[in-house]
Amino acid sequence: MESVEFEAALSAIPEGYSEGIHKKRRYGVTFRRSQDGRRNTLFARELAGTDIVSFNLYRVGSGDALLKPCEMSGAKVRDFILGYEVDVGGQTKGTKNPTRALSPTHRGPIRK
Repeated sequence: MESVEFEAALSAIPEGYSEGIHKKRRYGVTFRRSQDGRRNTLFARELAGTDIVSFNLYRVGSGDALLKPCEMSGAKVRDFILGYEVDVGGQTKGTKNPTRALSPTHRGPIRK
């Protein structure tokens, strides 16, 4: 069974593709949940490097969660999920001085 902290951090990752930061490195993350919520799949790739994090999480009938890392340790998966900060609307969630992502067509100052 995974920890409450792990479950909370995982629930903060949006379904589909998103980007964010882990240990000062930017990752592209694809996260999928089955309709019934019993099967979860995550694949993360470091955008400027070679690191990958991948796993499946199954929720079994007893209510427990069964973590199945893909060719890596469970500790690496847990470290990534607990330390990953999702980029929300151009701001990295959890940082003190977030930066805004600019679109390729953006010209001029950003207005709030």
